[in-house]
Amino acid sequence: MKPEKQNNKMRTIAIDKVTLNIGAGAETDNVDKAIALLEKISGGKVVKTKSRKRIAAWKLRPGLPIGAKITLRKAKALEVLKNVLQAINNEIPEDNFIENGFSFGVKEYIDIPGVKYDPKIGIIGLQVTVTLKRPGYRVKKRKLRKGRIAPNHIITPEDAIAFAQEKLGVKIKEEETEGFTY
Repeated sequence: MKPEKQNNKMRTIAIDKVTLNIGAGAETDNVDKAIALLEKISGGKVVKTKSRKRIAAWKLRPGLPIGAKITLRKAKALEVLKNVLQAINNEIPEDNFIENGFSFGVKEYIDIPGVKYDPKIGIIGLQVTVTLKRPGYRVKKRKLRKGRIAPNHIITPEDAIAFAQEKLGVKIKEEETEGFTY
């Protein structure tokens, strides 16, 4: 790779969106609890996710609500992300970083600061996905004259780790090897 200038505006990384997701299964009661929880955490409008396939073993059919999600952008995304990161002590395993983002799970929503236990909801966990972008990513999503992102402009997992450490104060968790010893 060519050496990069440190002050190149096109190389700056920013948060595109933060998606909070709860998979609730086939029971509609669990989906309603997931919607209530996501509204409580984010304060926004939550969308039901629906099944696309029929899986008889899991009692799923097309169109059946199986979860809930909300996508946050701009200042609200950063605010909720910093709050949710505190629930996992700002530690994310290195394996959770992928191209153009990272994700992590929160086992119990009561670990999130400012969110109180609600007996109607019970104990539920959630999945958080952070999508990162650089200036110029619009060319792959626009309607007219769609383009592609050059390979050197794509955010690598190493770039995502560096961004999370600098901007969000994330610590990379060392993986403990459990199980067999050789």
